[in-house]
Amino acid sequence: MKKAFLAALLFLLSIGATGAWAQDSMAATTDHTAPSYDMKGQSLADLQVVQKKFVDLANAIPPSKLNWRPSPDSRSFAEVFLHVAGERYQILALMGVAPPAGFDGKTFEKSTTDKARIVEELNKSWDFAQKAINDMTNADFAKLLPKLGPQANAGDVVYILVADAHEHLGQVIAYARVNGIVPPWTVEAQKKAAEKKADKK
Repeated sequence: MKKAFLAALLFLLSIGATGAWAQDSMAATTDHTAPSYDMKGQSLADLQVVQKKFVDLANAIPPSKLNWRPSPDSRSFAEVFLHVAGERYQILALMGVAPPAGFDGKTFEKSTTDKARIVEELNKSWDFAQKAINDMTNADFAKLLPKLGPQANAGDVVYILVADAHEHLGQVIAYARVNGIVPPWTVEAQKKAAEKKADKK
């Protein structure tokens, strides 16, 4: 009986020791350093690059192709560009940034097929988004937005804006490639590679 009791006691002590070791180990590996990622600066830099690509690609598309769409139920080139511009207003509205007066999200992406106006709208909405993010303090990024979820915050909204921009950039790149249009930044990279190759000869 005593042997059985001692065996059980040793077993329980070993479990306790293992649990304590696991807790100590977890505490030792928990990262207590300050965050090194500057979401404000990085999101602005990222969105700036994507904005330039949207504008460069819009300018590279022949006006006759702006109504092209891969299927009847898909957005056209023009509609994707305007959708991107409009979503900047609508996504940032999730954290309380009021869209410009007169903006109508229901009709905006079908409002024009004129290339100059499309580029103008991309630039206007980028200026709007840039100002909205620049006006945020670091503390604002952690501001909770309960209507979006228990732990949702304003930083999540900016993250959605960045992710959405990349999604639609990929979409218009695919549209362009199907139509034999090489993105301008790819043309530039190919040109530099050719010049570098020629210099080595």
